[in-house]
Amino acid sequence: MFEIGNSLREARLRRGVDFAQAELTTKIRGKYLRALEDEQFEVLPAQTYVRGFLRTYAEYLGLDGQLYVDEFNSRFVSGTDEHEPRTRRSAARPQRRNRRLETNVVLVALAAIAVFTVVVVAAWQMSGGGGSSPPAKRATTTTTAGGGVPPLLTVRAIRGSAHVTAHRGSNVTGNLAFDGTVSQGDPPVGIRGSRLWVYISTPENLRILVRGRLVHVPGSQPRTILVTATGWRPL
Repeated sequence: MFEIGNSLREARLRRGVDFAQAELTTKIRGKYLRALEDEQFEVLPAQTYVRGFLRTYAEYLGLDGQLYVDEFNSRFVSGTDEHEPRTRRSAARPQRRNRRLETNVVLVALAAIAVFTVVVVAAWQMSGGGGSSPPAKRATTTTTAGGGVPPLLTVRAIRGSAHVTAHRGSNVTGNLAFDGTVSQGDPPVGIRGSRLWVYISTPENLRILVRGRLVHVPGSQPRTILVTATGWRPL
């Protein structure tokens, strides 16, 4: 056993080094070097720093750094200190497990909210938007037996589907003639009237006839058109 602080001080004085010089070379602050020589180890942030500073300072002074670390451990480090890092790591594991559990709970809650939202939206759509929209009306005739006058507008889905809304007259305020989705495989839908305001969600999915004559309404985007006996025009 030897005195750590006095041994370091004597070695420094023999070499004629002051604290400023030692700090510049070792990169250890002067107050910590002075604490090592005074054996005021509590001044340093932690015992890990004490060991590192002791080794560096002793070797800088030409001494055996490991010898000073061993002396410090034998005199100032209790047996429980060696296990302190392991204890901290063990304590951290439940915390990480708790965080994972909290994350899983949040994900399950979000999933439940998403499912509930889908169900509500589906129910709302099936009920016709909460009853605010008029019920869909579907015409059933496309031509009149015996060569009569066909409906003003006839639509049939040739692919996919399209939503069609038709009002009698020149604008949306007219009486509702048809409001529904026309899907591939459905029978043609005939809508009668002398003039129709028509909204089509996907024109390219439909085969469209005006008074029995095939017309072409292009586009994959929604369109609003005015249909008369002579044909159609965009609105």
